[in-house]
Amino acid sequence: MSENTMRDYYAQRAQTLEKMYQKPERQQDLREIETRVQDVLQNQRVLELACGTGYWTERYAAQATSVAATDYNQNMLDLAQAKSYPDGKVTFALADLYELPAATADQYSACFAGFFWSHVKREAQTGLLAHLSKVAGKGTTLVLIDNNYVEGSSTVIARTDLEGNTFQLRKQEDGSRVEILKNFPTDSALRKKFGPAVRDIRIFRNTYYWMLTCVLK
Repeated sequence: MSENTMRDYYAQRAQTLEKMYQKPERQQDLREIETRVQDVLQNQRVLELACGTGYWTERYAAQATSVAATDYNQNMLDLAQAKSYPDGKVTFALADLYELPAATADQYSACFAGFFWSHVKREAQTGLLAHLSKVAGKGTTLVLIDNNYVEGSSTVIARTDLEGNTFQLRKQEDGSRVEILKNFPTDSALRKKFGPAVRDIRIFRNTYYWMLTCVLK
């Protein structure tokens, strides 16, 4: 699976992506995660990565001091910018995470990414954490949320590669199928991976979602 495959897949899904938040059995867990995100990002200067359609941006922007939301997919940004936000709080930018400039002093106090970490290959995660310390700034609070694998609800795992990455077959809008990287890390795997690069790791899980907060070193 190439980076272009992932980008093209989400470009196709832009108009229907938020359907994943409409599953009735997930509503209680989703509201719980929303409340936790709002609480931790309250009064924060947030850099949001992979903001997608702005679903999460819209839900925490009122609590934040400011939000700089980025995504590398223009289709997603068009939808995100059409949502409602408090006046003057939110800016959007078409940007590749790996090309973002280093943060200036006190530019951000928090970095948020929703449903992004699961699409990062295990072998690339350590390098990504080091990069986040540069683009968000050392001492910044990192907040990640993502999916748990739930038998009978999640898309089945189609294969696992030699590095332990798992992949799903997803249906595109044109009816074709594409293989998408989707990892489901355990708490111990998250702590082992994040431990050398961050401090104050806290992990919360309900049935369908997990949330990790920490401070970048």
